[in-house]
Amino acid sequence: MPDSTNLERRIAVLFSDKLNVQVPSLETDLIDTGLVDSLTFVEFLAHLEQDFGVHVSLEDLEIDNFRTIASIARFVATKSRNGTKLSLRE
Repeated sequence: MPDSTNLERRIAVLFSDKLNVQVPSLETDLIDTGLVDSLTFVEFLAHLEQDFGVHVSLEDLEIDNFRTIASIARFVATKSRNGTKLSLRE
């Protein structure tokens, strides 16, 4: 199973480097603060699938899975435990 601290760090880098979104903390609510809108969210999902090798199905689109970097890391770790291979590309 991937290390949660490493996952959180990698997800934060994805937001800053690929989406130009600076997230103040791992527990910042990305939705309520307006840091992530619907277009950014779709772009984020594409990067998540590409960079982490995680397939996000319609059933996975529970908003609470994607509210914070910490919750996203838990979601990715769960996908890994359930058989999704994570590539964690640098």
